[in-house]
Amino acid sequence: MVRLHVKRGGESQFLLEAPGSARLAELVALVARIHNGRLKVQRLCSEMEELAEHGISLPYNMQGLTDEQIEELKLKDEWAEKCVPSGGSIFRKDEMGRRNGFAPNEKMQQVIKKTIEEAKALISKKQVQANVCVTMEMVKDALEQLRGAVMIVYPMGLPPHDPIRMELEDKEDLSGTHAGIEVVKESEAQLWWAGKLLEETKLLSDYVGKNEKTTIIVKIQKKGQGAPGREPVISHEEQKEMMLYYYRKQEELKKLEEEDDDSFLDAEWADNHALKRQFHGVKDIKWGPR
Repeated sequence: MVRLHVKRGGESQFLLEAPGSARLAELVALVARIHNGRLKVQRLCSEMEELAEHGISLPYNMQGLTDEQIEELKLKDEWAEKCVPSGGSIFRKDEMGRRNGFAPNEKMQQVIKKTIEEAKALISKKQVQANVCVTMEMVKDALEQLRGAVMIVYPMGLPPHDPIRMELEDKEDLSGTHAGIEVVKESEAQLWWAGKLLEETKLLSDYVGKNEKTTIIVKIQKKGQGAPGREPVISHEEQKEMMLYYYRKQEELKKLEEEDDDSFLDAEWADNHALKRQFHGVKDIKWGPR
């Protein structure tokens, strides 16, 4: 299986495995689905954190209004009595004025928060560092876990205008929002590798060859955005290591200039080839019997 390290811009997103025989039209669509699914999980987690703290969403015509304005306009939240959390509620006013303030009790809050942590872990960018590939099944599992937590805490359901319910029913409206910009529709998705567009009419093996154990860094883009920035020649960690090496060398030279001493000629850092040997893993090799 070929391993794809998927990035958006210069930021790692997830790892995905695919056979070299995979058609790029299908692979691009799969990458877009996983990418968008991860974004949905993140949006749900964000809203569910607010749900745990401040209860259900207020109707649109009441959001952002003060208590005095609501009273003056004689507005009433009809869903407050229908959508009561299990075990009763505790009042925590939402300063943003988006939610009604009747939060679940501590036990139900923990149910929501624990589920959020588990769902986030499944689709986390840290999975890249852990060398764990993300699948569409993992994304669906995270969504189902979140759906289950909502049903446990709110067995009567959420109001139809609540962002969480809209997300779970795929009725969310992201137009004009930053979240909407991040979404990449399957019909608009493209994959780029090494500065080249992976054409959807070809197979993955047409680009990477028959080596099924290779790893490539691909970037997902929207059609019309052009080629993404290319990967740096050296990694960020290697760059930091080189800068630290030359900084130390510079500091040693300064000290020796002050001391006017030529003993530095025998120092390890004075060897012009020391950095090269360090990166090649041939440092401190000794010849002959010990």
